[in-house]
Parts: sequence; structure tokens; C-alpha cells
Amino acid sequence: MATTGIRGQARQDAIAGWLFVAPALAILGIFLVVPILFAAYYSFTDWNGISPPTEARLIGLRNYYDLLLSGGIKQQDFFKALKNTTYFALGVVPLQTGAALVLAVIVNQRGLRFKDFFRTAYYFPSITSSIAISLIFLFLYQKSGLVNYVLEVITFGRWEPIAWLADARGLFHILLEPLGITLRTGPEFLRAKVAGLTLWDWISGPSVALTAIMLQNSWTTTGTMMVIFLAALQDIPSFVYEAAQIDGANNWQIFWKITLPLLRPTLFFVITLGLIGTYQVFDQIYVMTSGGPAKTTLTMAYIVYRNGFRNSEMGLGLATAVLLFAIIFLLTMLQRRITEAREG
Repeated sequence: MATTGIRGQARQDAIAGWLFVAPALAILGIFLVVPILFAAYYSFTDWNGISPPTEARLIGLRNYYDLLLSGGIKQQDFFKALKNTTYFALGVVPLQTGAALVLAVIVNQRGLRFKDFFRTAYYFPSITSSIAISLIFLFLYQKSGLVNYVLEVITFGRWEPIAWLADARGLFHILLEPLGITLRTGPEFLRAKVAGLTLWDWISGPSVALTAIMLQNSWTTTGTMMVIFLAALQDIPSFVYEAAQIDGANNWQIFWKITLPLLRPTLFFVITLGLIGTYQVFDQIYVMTSGGPAKTTLTMAYIVYRNGFRNSEMGLGLATAVLLFAIIFLLTMLQRRITEAREG
């Protein structure tokens, strides 16, 4: 009888638990799972996004073939966007993570005056409209804008103004040019094509325009990452630091041997958020460059929008979105494996 009573109570607890989480599960199902399944199905169709979805025809893997294997302009644009987005992530994620960690350590100091002011000031760009910030940076990056003016003052008039958002040159190309290495003078293998692009294009690095957007994006998102690091720092027990100081550890040793190891889970979380955010960057691109100049700021999220809404090829746009989802998922799993291996 006692066993039956325990089982009955456990069943009632399980039912009550499912009832409590049912509203959240319903919301996730309606606004997350259903759209993902919808996108996955219609990525195999020729839906134009204008006519009713029921009128779309199944065309199999045609959209994926156009993006990955066709050798045409759709494949070139897809891999250009993948290249640009990857350079964007490689530049922004380390920069915003490192800057956020440094700022979090600084504003977490006990003796810092005006601590609340600095925390608010660093976090403020993250809660400001990215569209508004992008419009402001449009003016800052003008050839006669504030950025060029400051650089000209710093260099005592030797700085040659740059039209930041109109410069399609790759940073690595700029660095190689003084060495006499260009597409014409470089090795023959640089002209070989991989996935619709020459190796010279692949090693171009981010363009000047994309670099400008990377700096703006890092400035905007660092505050959010700082708050996450700050919460983790405040969760570290103070007696750990006190014990280290008693043992004679200096501030640098405390940071490398205690703070950083204890922040590993938070570091993984921040880097994951950064990867997801950078591979989905859209609003700054849309406002500041629309993928130009010469498609050097074309990103994955932007070609999802362009294919689906501007070119009325919603099936192709959804296929691009599915591939973007797969890329982000694989990168997240890879990063998790690397983190687990280091902890092991």
C-alpha cells in the first residue's frame, strides 16, 4: 500500500510538473519548432514568398544545389557571404570577448569610484537601437567624418582620409601589396577556384568596409558580454582570493590561475553567444552597406533576406537559412567539444 501511494504521488507530481511547463512548451512549439519545420520543408520548394505556400512546387534539392554546387552566381554569392561572415566572426568574437572581460574585471574592483556610472556607460550601447547606432556611424565613417578627422589630428595631418564604407579592399590584400604580391604577380595556385571563388578571394581578409562594421558591432555588443562576465565574477567566493593572497599570489597570478579557470563556463557561454550573433549579423549590414561595396559586406543573414524578400525566391532564402542554422549548430558543438577536452 505504501509503494502504491508513493507511485500515485509521483504520478501526480509528474502531471503537475507537465501542466506547469505546458504554456512554455506551447509557446516554444508555436514560435520556434513550427517555423523551423516550415522553413525546412519549404526550402525544398520553389515558393516565391508572395503566392500562398500551398501553391509552391516541390523541387527536391535544387535550391541546395544552386547554393553549394551549381557554379553560378548563387553559389558565388553564398560562399562570398560565408567567407565574409566567417571573417566577421573571427574578428568580432575575440575582440568583444576580450574587451568585455577586461571591462568586467575593472568595474568589479571594490575600490573603484563611480562604479555604477561606468557599468551603465559601458552597457548603454547594448540597449540602444542598433539601427540608430548604425546611422550615427554612417556619419562618423564618412570621408569628412569624425573618424578620419581624429586620425588626421593624431598623425599630424599625414592621414589620408578613407571612405570607410566604400572601400572594398581586403586587409590581407593591402598587407601583401607592399610585398609585391597581387593576383597578377602572385603564385599561380592563387587563381585556382574553390567553391566558386579563387583562393585569392578566400585569403582577402575582411574588407575595409567590413572591418569598419566589425569595430562598430564590437563596440555595441561588448556591454552585454561585460554584464555576463560581471555576474560570473561576483559569484566567485571572496575567500578564494583571500587564500591566494595569503599564499603570496600577485594580481596577475590570481587572474590567470583562479579567475580565468573559474570563468570557463561563462567564457564558453559568451563565445557561443558571440558566434551566434556574428553569424546572424544583419541590421548593420542592411543600414550601412546593403552588402556592398563589391559584395564585400555580404553576409549569410543578408542573403537570406535578399533571396527571400528582394528576389522573391523564398525557397532559396529558406534553404540559405537552413544552411546557416546547420553552420551555427556545428560550430557550437565543435566549440563545446574543444572546451570539454580542455577541461578533461
